[in-house]
Amino acid sequence: MTAALALLGYAVLVGVLAPLPLARARWTYRAPRLAVALWQGLALSFLTALVPALHHLAVPGGHLHLGLAGLMHLCGVDHPAGQALGGGWRLVLPAAAALWPLGRFTAALARTARHRRRHRALLDLVAARDPELGAHVLDHHVPAAYCLPGRRSRIVLTRGALDLLTPAQLAAVLAHERAHVAGRHHLARTAGDAFAAAFPFLPLARLAARETPLLLEMAADDRAVRRHPRAVLAAAMYRVADGQVPRAAFAAGGPAALLRVRRLLAPATAPHPALRVAAALTTAAAPVLPLLFTCGPVLP
Repeated sequence: MTAALALLGYAVLVGVLAPLPLARARWTYRAPRLAVALWQGLALSFLTALVPALHHLAVPGGHLHLGLAGLMHLCGVDHPAGQALGGGWRLVLPAAAALWPLGRFTAALARTARHRRRHRALLDLVAARDPELGAHVLDHHVPAAYCLPGRRSRIVLTRGALDLLTPAQLAAVLAHERAHVAGRHHLARTAGDAFAAAFPFLPLARLAARETPLLLEMAADDRAVRRHPRAVLAAAMYRVADGQVPRAAFAAGGPAALLRVRRLLAPATAPHPALRVAAALTTAAAPVLPLLFTCGPVLP
């Protein structure tokens, strides 16, 4: 029981209290990739605390460090036939807690993949591929640029964007979209959305789903400005900011374009190395910390 209470207290700490200062921290905009990893690490930490806590409540005295043999023992598999399924029902609650967010993530992946597949089929009908740009050009007057990530990714530009952007701005926009595809940013965003759908009243889930898309856009900006001037990318983002894009896509513009333009034009210094190391260690350690309660010495 003590272990269960400790795990539940840790889950409350990670799920309710920890995300509040992280959401207000400004260093996250200076290291967006690290911030995304930290949000995901906290989400995993919450789950690795919740599931063992429910396990301890359902199976008092049962410890996960026993491995497969211990799990079989808890399920009654190693018992005589007449007692084989005696306590297996107790694992329903912790199993459901583990499978629920996994199921939401799988469903979200399938749903967004279905939307992207339909949009790709539409693009194949109405857009022309430009081999030199490596993008599909849509005959539409409103400037817009976006990518459909995934195995059969598409980078899409409207005719309005091609007419408005200079060659340098166009190259910067394409670099931004390619960064989304290469970084598989859709997986991180889908994971955040699925976690929020699984635990809609949890501050960690809501804030992670809110912050992750913006941080991913900033991460793509950072990769693009490795080869292109900041002012050029900022000007391009301003010009395509009003373009409408599919929900499953990443856009060069979008509602947060003004914040990203300001960030590009007034870059802040990188976070102190000590802060980066601390955040990286927290990201790596957070998912396994709850296991100390479960796999450590047996608590009364």
